[in-house]
Amino acid sequence: MFVSVPFPRFAVPRRWRARTLTALAALVVFLALIAPNLISRLTAPAGYLRIPVEGFLGVALMLVLPARARRITAGVLGAVLGVLTVIKIVDMGFFETLARPFDVILDWSLFDDAYDFLVESAGRAGALGALIAVALLALAVPALTTVCAIRVAGAVGRHRTASLRGALAAALAWLLCFLLGAQISPGVSVAARSTAMYAYDRVLAARDGLRDEREFTADVAVDPYRDMPADRLLAGLRGKDVIFAFVESYGRSAVQDPRMAPRVDAVLDAGTKQLRAAGYASRSAFLTSPTFGGGSWLAHSTFLSGVWISNQQRYRNLTSGDRLTLTSAFGKAGHETVSVMPGATRAWPEGSFYGYDRVWDSRNLGYRGPKFSWAPMPDQYTMSAFESREFARPGRGPLMAEIPLVSSHTPWAPIPHLVGWDEVGDGSVFAGIAAQAKKPGSVWKDPEAIRTEYRKSIEYSLGTLISWMSRYGGDDTVLVFLGDHQPSPIVVGDGASHDVPISLVAKDPAVLDRIAGWGWQDGLRPGPQAPVWRMDAFRDRFLGAFSAPPGTRVQAQARR
Repeated sequence: MFVSVPFPRFAVPRRWRARTLTALAALVVFLALIAPNLISRLTAPAGYLRIPVEGFLGVALMLVLPARARRITAGVLGAVLGVLTVIKIVDMGFFETLARPFDVILDWSLFDDAYDFLVESAGRAGALGALIAVALLALAVPALTTVCAIRVAGAVGRHRTASLRGALAAALAWLLCFLLGAQISPGVSVAARSTAMYAYDRVLAARDGLRDEREFTADVAVDPYRDMPADRLLAGLRGKDVIFAFVESYGRSAVQDPRMAPRVDAVLDAGTKQLRAAGYASRSAFLTSPTFGGGSWLAHSTFLSGVWISNQQRYRNLTSGDRLTLTSAFGKAGHETVSVMPGATRAWPEGSFYGYDRVWDSRNLGYRGPKFSWAPMPDQYTMSAFESREFARPGRGPLMAEIPLVSSHTPWAPIPHLVGWDEVGDGSVFAGIAAQAKKPGSVWKDPEAIRTEYRKSIEYSLGTLISWMSRYGGDDTVLVFLGDHQPSPIVVGDGASHDVPISLVAKDPAVLDRIAGWGWQDGLRPGPQAPVWRMDAFRDRFLGAFSAPPGTRVQAQARR
């Protein structure tokens, strides 16, 4: 007689479903443990053939803990792993734009600038959508790794013998690979400990960020020119109009990378000849910027203050103090001081720290033309507005101006082109140019196209300055123009230096005589062997060259 026994129809599928989910959870934890923080390593298959030390150590920890403690510990470790994974993702963006990792202590304010850039480039709706997506990702990743870690810990508790054997096998394999120095590819070890070292490095970076404030306070207190008498300060530039112009993203690669340099160098060489024909001489070199790919204000403040400003904390501390800047030094020496900030779309309270008498920005420069992506106005309009509002103003005294130009700001599309200076007017003439120029969407599909448009934007900005100086400069005009930082790695690649070109142009031989000891090269194009200074060294070198030594009798210079 046969007894009918109900067959558990769904037992096998349910068991395999549970095993599949556990395997997927283990895969998520594994991928989070070995995930790189560079986009270039994401697509390298060899990077996934590694043994993470944190994996078998985590299994060992789960084996010795009781059930409740195991679950809690797994949840905490999973959440930490998720947060580290999010930081790695943020690192990827920072490496692609700024060529450095995200600083968890000092870089939060940069997200405001990133959002503003998205608004200008993709519109407010696009920027808001990106913000929501990022927020969801930042929440989803830790939640996922937490759930997965708890599930894996539960499986370890249920299958203790198999888990112990697997952990021992992984530990032995890891130790053997570590002792042999086994590598899948150069710099990629089979015995991985990347997450542990990454977390350790993040902790050290946070500690260094907190310590940096004390070091900065000591650095900023040293100022040999703070108490220099006004009659000696910048005596060599009495009666001169001195213009400091920053060319956005104008880096060493623009003049030396063979993919871009031939065309940019041609503009500089032609400009040297054009200015020489007008009676000007020029000298050029390199400065090492504190930033890369962005953060222009860090370079501006370093250049003007003579202090290395490499992060937002230093910038805030600097601008809340009373450090003598080039601007305030010129003001003390009797110059009128102005800033022309075409990229500023709102109030700029730091202007009072620098010591500007007047600040012009996108709100009061009178531009009536179209925007060029991020740039509110073309560089030619900026220089034209400066000429009409300040440089040609009747009855003014000697002038010092700082002008950060923005037409070569990412995304390098659309790019304006020069028109006749008499045609600039209120900027309406640029409407047709903007309508016909390339748009960011058509450029940002191919790195080579991006590099080409970047190069064209640099040519335009340099051409604008050279043309302006040739047309409007006078016997007492001194122009110093330089880059603020290199463009992002998508243009120059990995490993590019932080160097930016700098040039000084003047007609008065006495000005150039004062910098003869600098060793700068003749012309607007610095060669590979041109001197390289840190950007924070410029202020003291400049003040030293153009200020009168103690005991020197200073005579007033008449404007010519």
